[in-house]
Formats: sequence, structure tokens, C-alpha cells
Amino acid sequence: MRHRHRWIARSLIASVLLLSACATVEEEVPSGKEPARIEPIEGTDLVRVILTAEAVERLDMQTATVRRVAKAEKAGGSEQVIPYASVFYGPTGETWTYTNPEPLTFERAPIEIDHIDGNLVFLSDGPASGTAVVTRGAAELFGTETGVDES
Repeated sequence: MRHRHRWIARSLIASVLLLSACATVEEEVPSGKEPARIEPIEGTDLVRVILTAEAVERLDMQTATVRRVAKAEKAGGSEQVIPYASVFYGPTGETWTYTNPEPLTFERAPIEIDHIDGNLVFLSDGPASGTAVVTRGAAELFGTETGVDES
């Protein structure tokens, strides 16, 4: 008889443990603040995306700087170069990059690619040298900008 009670007790404990594993966990939004907001850029049809510091950290946002490199000896002059990781192709084939003009602020900027050499993209038109461009996190910025949601 004691053996039967132990079996019932073990079954009840196992049932409680299994049911507790099925509990729904809701994701909590820290401090009630939205991780991103968008605002129009005056005089354009573009917007700027402003993230919280926590969102930038969570997305592991990274940037590089647009730089100038000397052209081949015969051509002379210089060209603007960005990392290939900072190029974003739009749904209709347009190319652009996200700039980072201020901390936590990101804006889409159109670019024209002259040529690509390995991981470097040589621009015929784009942001000025010294401009910070996003190399990690552009897809999330695009989703925020266009209203694409996880749900």
C-alpha cells in the first residue's frame, strides 16, 4: 500500500513539473520606452531612425567610415570607399547605406556603386568622406523604417 502512495505522489509531482514548463512567458519591455522611433527628415521623403542605447547594444550595431583612397596611378585623383557590409539593396534594386550622423540616429542615404573589389565598394556618388555608415544592423533599421514587424 505504501508503495502505491509513493507512486501517486511521484506522478503528481511529475505532472506539476510538466505543467509548469508549459507556462507562457511574456517578454517585458524595459521601462515602457519604445526601442525605436522614426521622424521625418524635413525636405525629403526619408525618415531618420532613432534607437535607444539598449536597442543599439542588443542589435550589436556597428559602423565604419567612408574614406577616400587614391585611384590607380593612370587615373589619378581619389575615390570614396565603403565596406561591402554597409551596402543595402532595396526591393527594386536601388542601392543605399545607412549613415550615423549622431549617436543613436540613423538615416538612409542613396549610393551609386562604381565597382566592387573584394570587401570594398567604390562609389561614384554617396555620403562624404568621414561619414559613419552602418556595417551591422541595416536590415533592422530598414524594418523599423518601413514598419516591418516580427509578428
